[in-house]
Amino acid sequence: MNERKEIPTSVIGIVADVLGGYYYSHSRLNTLFMGSGAPGEVPEGNCVNKCVSWLKRCNSDPLVNPLEILGNILQDFMDRDFGDQHWKEKQHHIRKTLEKNGLSYQMNGIILVGGVGPSARTLAEILKTGDFVALETEFNRALGTVESDPPSGITAASSIIEALCKTYIHDRNLELPRKQNIQDLWRVVRDDLGLDPKLVENEDQKKILSGLASIVDGVGSLRTHAGSAHGKGPEAKKAKVREARLAISAAHSLCVYVLELWHENRDT
Repeated sequence: MNERKEIPTSVIGIVADVLGGYYYSHSRLNTLFMGSGAPGEVPEGNCVNKCVSWLKRCNSDPLVNPLEILGNILQDFMDRDFGDQHWKEKQHHIRKTLEKNGLSYQMNGIILVGGVGPSARTLAEILKTGDFVALETEFNRALGTVESDPPSGITAASSIIEALCKTYIHDRNLELPRKQNIQDLWRVVRDDLGLDPKLVENEDQKKILSGLASIVDGVGSLRTHAGSAHGKGPEAKKAKVREARLAISAAHSLCVYVLELWHENRDT
């Protein structure tokens, strides 16, 4: 496994303060943390103290990846396009605190170690501009993890597909699905691009398009069962290197195809 990195104390402080005020509800916070893979029972205290306790518990539990859980917890808040300047500033504060600690937030709940340089770009920007070279870098980064950390490679493959779908939906001013899982996000993109196999008469094309849907479903399911995004017990499925490599390669083929079609349609 790659070296396990804990959530820095200053990051815990700003995240707890922001999310405690944003969600303001114990039931909403409980659902957020438990759904993100945070371990253990619900902590006591007010909303801010609850966030602090749960994030510290992520650091102390050797069965979970603290930064993966942090990314899941932040995803909804950080990916949201606020019209309210107050919450935009809160997003900025979280980003700056992460950077001070050598971390950076990428769309779709990805926390990268190493911070960001002056020329760094978010995954959403890479996808929106159709920068295939930069996209290759993202997939190569994911492939670089498979030997030492297969679960992280699987999670990265799923996250890039989800980021592609969300960026496409936002760029096209389409309506996000009620459930923003990878399968439902893909259906919105598929329908807008005309990639529904049921609408294609050519049998060869139908098989290929059905394969795209299978890739999305398979990568998403593999992330749930063997990825690094959620806490795993001793009986959980163990991700294999070959499975992680296949997930990343399949996700790469799908993303490149969609990106080419998307930008070809935009140009014409």
